[in-house]
Amino acid sequence: MAISGAFALTGCDSAVGIPNDEPVQVTTASTTPTAVPSTPGSTLAPATSSAAPSVGPVAELPAAVQHWAADLKTSTVAQLQAKCWTIAPKNVAEMYADEQPILAALAQPGTATRDAITWKTRTTTVAVDRAALDTGYACPRVASAGADIEYDDADARHTVRRYLARSVGAPLDAADKESTYPLVCKASPATWDPTGTGKSSAAPLATNPGKLTGAAKFADQEIHSDPPRGDYIAVDVPVTNSAGTTQTRVFTLAAGPQGYCIGDVSP
Repeated sequence: MAISGAFALTGCDSAVGIPNDEPVQVTTASTTPTAVPSTPGSTLAPATSSAAPSVGPVAELPAAVQHWAADLKTSTVAQLQAKCWTIAPKNVAEMYADEQPILAALAQPGTATRDAITWKTRTTTVAVDRAALDTGYACPRVASAGADIEYDDADARHTVRRYLARSVGAPLDAADKESTYPLVCKASPATWDPTGTGKSSAAPLATNPGKLTGAAKFADQEIHSDPPRGDYIAVDVPVTNSAGTTQTRVFTLAAGPQGYCIGDVSP
């Protein structure tokens, strides 16, 4: 599913239990990078401030991306999946499989828009969410053959996984909080219309954030997503409450410039 004006990664895996679709580990402390000096012969600019122009050309690589690029050269896939916990592990493995085209793209001048900074060559597109620059460690998304960046169903499932992990008190990273990394669709503007009625409203979960109160655990290996319906996708997962009752909860997500957000939970 291509999302207009959004990041994305082409390719789907809607089956349950796909290898690497689940997170590698749960951390108890935030992954805070240290400064990484440039190495002799590196094609990447030295680490600089994460600040970038609101729009227009970006001559130097922001420090948050420089930190990640240094790890790309030395880390295993599992290590990158743990550090880039905001991205579905399956997509981390696929996007970061070939480091040289990525580093070559990052060596080019970037282009900043309101939502992202993008670097391109004829073979590779690398893009990072502008909000990620403020975290000090920005894991970009990658597309090959100059394709646009897209989000897929693995991203939708991972959004639900992160939301549930927070709900049961075991976030994938200690820094994964709604105030810093929002997963719930905003109440305003009121654009929620998953059934295509033409009458938009505020996302139900934004107006009633306590819909999942009492969740104690969830079946990570049984998270399943239905085929997308336009800009919306449904993800279902068995959730057990504090009384020990397990019920399949259906999450409805909407696509946006920064990926998927959760707009409703039922029943």
